[in-house]
Amino acid sequence: QVQLVESGGGLVQPGGSLRLSCAASGSGSIFSIYAMAWYRQVSGKQRELVAHITSGGSTNYADSVKGRFTISRDNARNTVYLQMNRLKPEDTAVYYCNVKPPIWPWGQGTQVTVSS
Repeated sequence: QVQLVESGGGLVQPGGSLRLSCAASGSGSIFSIYAMAWYRQVSGKQRELVAHITSGGSTNYADSVKGRFTISRDNARNTVYLQMNRLKPEDTAVYYCNVKPPIWPWGQGTQVTVSS
């Protein structure tokens, strides 16, 4: 059973930066063959796809974060990252990682709050 553990969230002022990490335990070597993604969810709204990275390293981003967020992965550590720069209040959400499409059990997520 794969377990996803997200970390790195917190409270940051508008214009600030955060780096999120997501470690996938129990996935073994199969982690590297999956496209991994970051999703976010605001309370009362549907979870949305923020960014994804293929097994080959190609990346894609939601229009709302393009040019500000960067997704990357370390297959040796079964970990995916999300570097978030120039954060805006509308980026406030709980951030989750999963494969794309999201077939693994969801982790607890990490809260990102952008506020002055």
